[in-house]
Amino acid sequence: MLDKSPRPSAVNVPNDLAAHWMPFTANRAFKKAPRLLAGAKDMHYLTVDGRRIIDAASGMWCTNAGHGRSQISEAIARQAAALDYAPPFQFGIPQAFELASRIADLAPAGLDHVFFCNSGSEAADTALKIALAYHQLAGQGTRTRLIGRERGYHGVGFGGTSVGGIVGNRKMFGTLLAGVDHLPHTYDREKQAYTKGEPEYGAHFADEMERLVNLHGASTIAAVIVEPMAGSTGVLPAPKGYLKRLREITQKHGILLIFDEVITGYGRLGHAFAAERYGVLPDMITFAKGITNGAAPMGGVIVRDTIHDAFMSGPEHVVELTHGYTYSAHPIACAAGLATLDIYRDEKLFERANKLEPKFADAVMSLKGLPNVVDIRTVGLTAGIDLAPRPDLPGKRGFDALNSAFHDNDLMLRIAGDTLALTPPLIVSEAEIGEIIEKVGKIIRAVA
Repeated sequence: MLDKSPRPSAVNVPNDLAAHWMPFTANRAFKKAPRLLAGAKDMHYLTVDGRRIIDAASGMWCTNAGHGRSQISEAIARQAAALDYAPPFQFGIPQAFELASRIADLAPAGLDHVFFCNSGSEAADTALKIALAYHQLAGQGTRTRLIGRERGYHGVGFGGTSVGGIVGNRKMFGTLLAGVDHLPHTYDREKQAYTKGEPEYGAHFADEMERLVNLHGASTIAAVIVEPMAGSTGVLPAPKGYLKRLREITQKHGILLIFDEVITGYGRLGHAFAAERYGVLPDMITFAKGITNGAAPMGGVIVRDTIHDAFMSGPEHVVELTHGYTYSAHPIACAAGLATLDIYRDEKLFERANKLEPKFADAVMSLKGLPNVVDIRTVGLTAGIDLAPRPDLPGKRGFDALNSAFHDNDLMLRIAGDTLALTPPLIVSEAEIGEIIEKVGKIIRAVA
């Protein structure tokens, strides 16, 4: 039977914004006052009405080398013309092997194998599945429990949401995965306020891992996943000694340690990976975002050779790990990744971030004392600025700051509730840092 019901009218783009249900966005508020972008180059976005917006957020922690890098776009174009897609199951492309080798070279010694996916969310779920499978292969199938951390963010898959610890990201989705527990977060404003770099106070928070071991039994715990810096919750750097202590406890009990470096990887903290900054060797590192400078979706997991090798047994014709994605190691993403790594190397952007860190910290700390500023934290080229919430309207001051930044001050920043997060591209100049801080000061006063 033919459907003769009235057809909806054609979508009028860009004037009709109704069809697109935007992710992690206040959709109704956005569509009343859209923040629409049309282009980007170096440190700036271009709006649809022609304004230049300085990017103090690296897009979304992604564009560490700045926008519009011709080396990357040209590599993508060449790859698309030569090979647009290749199946990653049972077939391979040279670029995927080259990129994996280069990533392994950047990672701490012993982390020698790379499994590709398409996002940080997929990377987290991949690492958790590898951990569970590894213990099965090792004859420790009772190790099924996964440990995350309060205020942690590990993407939006069921695994990542389950081990994640941001209440707003969890509460709508029921009980999620069973057998998950959480460490406490590492933030204590009373003892850590206005810290540059890693707080002196807080290493003891890692000792809560011993309590979880005593509660559940080490033989039930497969892995712990933490961010070296909890970024999405509002920039919480790991206290001094915390990650080393957590590594000691997990090693003692045979528990795998996963560093989620989706944000901290590729120079954000002045090193290829934060594991290097902190002198800690985890069992796995997840990555995404900066690997392609945001130019193409890509993520992955870097795995210790001992874990990888445990899978390499049995008949050689049998699939060792029954996991993967249609677009794993996509040719275009691999081309973007290789070109991005060239830029990081040739322009020494990781080293540049390391040198800029103290100047960036001093500049951000100059905002102390402005109305409603209750704390500031910096680490690497990243800062979190906590604003006091409006009475009975948590998050509204931060949301107003987001709008003030874009519409009135030509600035892009990120918000986490009432926290302003600054994460500029690693190419940012000292003058541009000054410009960003001047604009943030105006915004803080505007939302007072």
